[in-house]
Amino acid sequence: MTYEAYLDTAIGKLHEEGRYRTFIDIVRHNGQFPHATRRKPDGSEQPVTVWCGNDYLGMGQHPVVLDAMHDALDTVGAGSGGTRNISGTTLYHKQLEAELADLHGKESALLFTSAYIANDATLSTLPKLFPGLIIYSDELNHASMIEGVRRNGGAKRIFRHNDVAHLRELLEADDPAAPKLIAFESVYSMDGDFGPIEAICDLADEFNALTYIDEVHAVGMYGPRGGGVTERDRLAHRIDIINGTLAKAYGVMGGYIAASEKMCDAIRSYAPGFIFTTSLPPAVAAGAAASVKHLKTDQALRDLHQTQASILKTRFKALGMPLIDHGSHIVPVIVGDPVHTKLLSDMLLDDHGIYVQPINFPTVPRGTERLRFTPSPVHGPKEIDKLVHAMDSLWSHCALNRQELAG
Repeated sequence: MTYEAYLDTAIGKLHEEGRYRTFIDIVRHNGQFPHATRRKPDGSEQPVTVWCGNDYLGMGQHPVVLDAMHDALDTVGAGSGGTRNISGTTLYHKQLEAELADLHGKESALLFTSAYIANDATLSTLPKLFPGLIIYSDELNHASMIEGVRRNGGAKRIFRHNDVAHLRELLEADDPAAPKLIAFESVYSMDGDFGPIEAICDLADEFNALTYIDEVHAVGMYGPRGGGVTERDRLAHRIDIINGTLAKAYGVMGGYIAASEKMCDAIRSYAPGFIFTTSLPPAVAAGAAASVKHLKTDQALRDLHQTQASILKTRFKALGMPLIDHGSHIVPVIVGDPVHTKLLSDMLLDDHGIYVQPINFPTVPRGTERLRFTPSPVHGPKEIDKLVHAMDSLWSHCALNRQELAG
């Protein structure tokens, strides 16, 4: 068999299962979010409304962010020039880390090029710092957390999703003297449910375990200053390491951890994913810092975001859409079949100019394939009406099941 044949087999399998993923080429227009232009394979163009973006608050086009990026670009140029250890640490990186440490009430913060790298690099490095470390990881944690735990060479325990009783059983079964860390999330992005933060912190105290929380789908959107669910619930002080992103609600790029000064110092000194990676461009760091600073005071934007998400969920429920609603800003509608999910996504895009990506295995379990909508403060009544009417029509066209609205 030729090498090309192996590739044909691998890619063909995805096509057969209906979960081959295609890129949609879109051009965002400054000041017009969530509206964009799709460039089709034949070269023609189509106006679309983006309903699946992670720029949850539209900060990627906010004047405060753009002005900061323009100023930095004009002042220092494009790239950072190296890793953080070799000429790649600038005033912009230090300012951003200071903003993030302040956001979470921690002594320090450490920047990475993405939250994926932040998770992977940190979790894979911790056993070097704490020999014999056992990591207890929620089964639905992000792929980056799973990869970091897998690569670290230490002991791991997987507890059932949000199952505090199962976590307790695992903790009780291990050596009380062994160093331990519990890794989990605040908002799980596929179902939009919240982690039991306080209960996990209680267990961590009882079993002398460190706590590591992924807040990437919460920073900027929850808490009085956007510090995430841990800030909203006044629990940030009980978390040892907070992971967050600058590429979702903050609208730019990058990831980070916030923790004690010693913890950040140790990670930056031992993590290859930090040591050997070129640092973020200064303009990106400047825009992210401006976004974090702005959202510390813009509660109105957070409130409007939650309002629009609530309106969309209410409208979908009224149509009997099989919606998962855990009270977060994420709106997943279950289709349950990869072929139908892709078909719905294609028809929404081609016939209605509505762009939402199908979410299939392995991102979600087989049989729970879905369309995942992410409303923003600027998805107004016109955009919501168009989406709801299109979903109602296509749901009937595809003869998909509806649910009775709970009374």
